[in-house]
Amino acid sequence: MRILVIGAGVLGSYLAHVLVRGGNEVTILARVKRAAELQQDGLVIRHYFQRKTTVDQVKVIAELQPDDVYDLIFVVMKYNDFPAVLPILAENESSNIVLVGNNGDTRSMQRFFEDNSRTPKNVVFGFQLSGGVREENGHVICIRAGGQMVLGSLDGEVPFKPLMEQAFKQTKYKLDYQKDINAWLLSHIVPIVAINSVSYLHDGDLAQASKDKVRWKQAVAVMEEGFAILEKLKYPVNPAVLVNGVKKHKTLIYQGMRFVHKLRFMKLVDGSFSEIAALYQSFEPLKGQANLLTPAWDAFKQQTFTKYALEQR
Repeated sequence: MRILVIGAGVLGSYLAHVLVRGGNEVTILARVKRAAELQQDGLVIRHYFQRKTTVDQVKVIAELQPDDVYDLIFVVMKYNDFPAVLPILAENESSNIVLVGNNGDTRSMQRFFEDNSRTPKNVVFGFQLSGGVREENGHVICIRAGGQMVLGSLDGEVPFKPLMEQAFKQTKYKLDYQKDINAWLLSHIVPIVAINSVSYLHDGDLAQASKDKVRWKQAVAVMEEGFAILEKLKYPVNPAVLVNGVKKHKTLIYQGMRFVHKLRFMKLVDGSFSEIAALYQSFEPLKGQANLLTPAWDAFKQQTFTKYALEQR
């Protein structure tokens, strides 16, 4: 199967590796520096827990031409980077697109394709459950074995599900289809902004962050307020066990988040506050619709945005 992966960061690289090992013809669209690394060394991934390194040869392109057609296109990018690639995809004649990553604006993105595409698009949204970091030489350290993607369509069943199944048939990669992928992604944003804000306010120093009891308790309050917004607007919070835990077992959730940040492999989780800032902003319309008081959420947003603004000067 002919597959294009747009985005050659940690998650895009790992997904491309899985698809290559699944017997597919995989092309990666990458920026100039990353493209040169891939062409020179191949797709190099060190699998952290499996203690092995793999090298895959993939075709690399710098831009997507309108008539360059693929069976599947996976776009694996940070949320704030999606807008730049949507017009390019709309011009391309390929039909089946999976937007993979945090997403607080799925419906607007789908409408963009409906209004601007030369060829009708089947658009699916997904989230890859993996993590890692890319080293200076371009090699990737991955901390997830096997791999898994949560995905779904905004309009019922995934329209190209048989193609997805075929692409991953010879792999150990799991596809988890969600009936309401928009609600799943919105639910995921809540802990993402809370947890990453604590790390960001400590400049990524996880040892110091894990000791900050005050901020971790505030992070639990942020999560409680975020889930309350979704519940008020009738979005089914998924997984439900998380919102129940935040409501009934705040201390346990707080201790769990602190403990995870003490683990050695957490240093290998790549992050960018530019994406977290965009995710905060994506929640503003929901906050307005819900009309609930969110003091913890607002305080965290103000602290992080103030720090971010100073760093951008």
